[in-house]
Amino acid sequence: MTKLFDLSISNYGTTRHIDYRIALLPWGATEPHNLHLPYLTDAILSHDIAVDAAIIAHERYGINAMVMPPVTLGSQNPGQRQLKFCVHSRYETQRAVLADIASSLHSQGIDRLLIINGHGGNCFKNMIRDLAVDMPDMLIATSEWFKVRPAKEYFDHPGDHADELETSVMMHYHPELVNLAEAGDGKAGGFKADTLHRGMAWLPRRWDRVSHDTGIGSPAAATAEKGARFAADIASDYADLIHDLCEPELYLPIPE
Repeated sequence: MTKLFDLSISNYGTTRHIDYRIALLPWGATEPHNLHLPYLTDAILSHDIAVDAAIIAHERYGINAMVMPPVTLGSQNPGQRQLKFCVHSRYETQRAVLADIASSLHSQGIDRLLIINGHGGNCFKNMIRDLAVDMPDMLIATSEWFKVRPAKEYFDHPGDHADELETSVMMHYHPELVNLAEAGDGKAGGFKADTLHRGMAWLPRRWDRVSHDTGIGSPAAATAEKGARFAADIASDYADLIHDLCEPELYLPIPE
C-alpha cells in the first residue's frame, strides 16, 4: 500500500491511473545531529511522518496524497556550517528547488502542495508568496511537524536539536540508526543579553558558541514508545490538515 503514497519507492505503473489531490513535500537538511543521529535526520523524519499522514488521509477521507522524495537542502547557522559535511543551502537555492517542484506538479494538474518541514533553520513564507505571483492557482502551504503539538505533553526534557523529541521519533521509525550510548549530553548555552535571550530581536546563533556536541537538549530520556505516541498524533493531525487543504473553499464568508 505504501507505494501508492511514497514516491521514493513508487513507479509510474502504480501512479498513472490514480487521481492525486495533493502532494506532500518533506524538507530537511544535511547537518550533524549530536553524535548519535544521522546527518539526514530532519529529512528522514519529515518523510516518515508525511507517509504516515498520507496513509491516514486515504483511510479516513479517501484522499490520495503523494509524498515526494525528501529535500535535504537546509539553511545553516554560523558555527554549524563549518562542521564536517554540514551543507548550507542559500535562500536562492531552496527557492529554485521549490519553484521547480511546484511548477512541475502544477503542469500535471496537481495544484496543492504541503511542505512538511523538519529543519528549524528553513523558512518558506516569502518563497511561497513569490510563487503565488507566478502560479496564482497553485496552493502551497508550509508547516513544521515538530511544532504541531506541544512537545512538553510528550517528553520530559524537550530541546530543539537532536534532543529527546527527535531521538525518540527516530528510535520509533529507525531504531537501527540510533545508539544513545554514543550521544553527547546536549548541554547548550545561549545569548548573554536578556533582550536577545527573550527574543526581542532575532539573529542566528553561532552553533560553536552554544553547543559542544551540536545537540541542544538532552536525548538521554528518549524512548521509541514516546516517539511512537508523538508521531502517531502528529500524523493524525496532518491527515486532517490534508483534508482541509483539499476542500474547494478555504475561507469563511466575509461578515456583513
